[in-house]
Amino acid sequence: MMIWRSVVGKLWITIIALVAVVLLILGMFLLQYIDIAFKNSHDVKVLFVYTAIIGFLLSTFFAFFLSTKITQPLLQLKKAADLISQGEYRTRVPIRSTDEIGDLATTFNNMASELDTLIHDLNHEKDHLASVHRSMADAVVTFDAEGQIILANPHGQKLIDKWNELEWTEDYIGSHTQVPEPMFDLYRKVLREGRDLSDKIHVQSGVWDVVMAPLKSNHTVRGAVAVMRDVTEETKLEKLRRDFVANVSHEIRTPLSMLQGYSEALLDDIAGSPEERKELAQVIYEESLRMGRLVKDLLDLARMEAGHIEMKLVETDLTGLLKRVHRKFLVRAKEQDIHLHIELPPDPLVIAQADEDRMEQVLTNLLDNAIRHTSMQASITLSACNVIVDQKAYVEIKVTDEGEGIPQGDLPYIFERFYKADKARTRGAGGTGLGLAIVKNIIESHRGQIKADSVMGAGTTFTILLPVK
Repeated sequence: MMIWRSVVGKLWITIIALVAVVLLILGMFLLQYIDIAFKNSHDVKVLFVYTAIIGFLLSTFFAFFLSTKITQPLLQLKKAADLISQGEYRTRVPIRSTDEIGDLATTFNNMASELDTLIHDLNHEKDHLASVHRSMADAVVTFDAEGQIILANPHGQKLIDKWNELEWTEDYIGSHTQVPEPMFDLYRKVLREGRDLSDKIHVQSGVWDVVMAPLKSNHTVRGAVAVMRDVTEETKLEKLRRDFVANVSHEIRTPLSMLQGYSEALLDDIAGSPEERKELAQVIYEESLRMGRLVKDLLDLARMEAGHIEMKLVETDLTGLLKRVHRKFLVRAKEQDIHLHIELPPDPLVIAQADEDRMEQVLTNLLDNAIRHTSMQASITLSACNVIVDQKAYVEIKVTDEGEGIPQGDLPYIFERFYKADKARTRGAGGTGLGLAIVKNIIESHRGQIKADSVMGAGTTFTILLPVK
């Protein structure tokens, strides 16, 4: 029975059948000699013919049977292999026997099952990596050895497209690639050295931290992966921190030096008369007040930026507040020979929510700056009115002076900490450089806006918009 269950056995049966047919055919050629050897030659010939026909039919039947049992399963295997090559990994071959072809079909099905599982796991891992790649806040871009992008997450593609739209230098040697000019040197160095490198690049007003790693295959660098993080805000904050420390140190060093110097003069009895000693004590007192103002302004600004300052927002009549501030500065303006004007509409200027004390601090800082930066015989105007901006009602307050003005290049920075006008335009004792930063924080706490316009030699105008409701 085992011989019938093997392909080899089937082949041997086919050979035997074919040999039988050949023998029968040869027997037919021998029929011509039967007449000599046998008396009843006709019957023998008929017997031979019948035997040949039966043998031929049996051989043909077995040939077709064996062909069906061998060829058809092989064709099914070929068709299944074609489907798997096209991505139909769930294709299976029916197992119709337990011989070698059946074992081959079983092995093929096991292979297809393992391949289906492997492809499913690979697709799952690919989707997982793609989700992680897509959700990264950093920009990730992969370049090949020719500098063309082969993979990028949405942030990376958007960033590279934005950078490539910029106009680079005419002699940029990487213009034929998709690598932006600021990171081309780093990309080329990574390909050449085959190791991870990092650098900070500056594009327009932004700063980017770039980490680039090589893609290796068979000890050959075939590209590079770049991870780019926007560190503009961190760089700005670090610069502000350094500037803050330097400015505070500078602001405190000057009064401390004066306090130390005049104190030593008093201790050494350099002042020969009570008037001189009083003058030295007066300087010490004024410098101590200056340091006190600096510390107070720093604390106020820190509280405002941290959101810890308490605002008593109530309905406020700005008309009375403006008149009160105007009266407070009239005496000082006359002492400086400056004309201080006020322009108010006949109708009251009322806003629903405002802290009157904080608004007085704003106006005080602005008028104090205006007086210190305005020369004698010039004018300062404090004005206010109701306006409509973008279909919303505001109260507009303006402080306009006829000073020397602020350079256009300095205007974007005047609301930063420790900004100071040119000392040549400042009369009397200088401020702490924190007044306008405090003003901006107070106005923004009132949901308002403040801006400055200046013309060199003609003066400066500070404009405040406060929402009525």
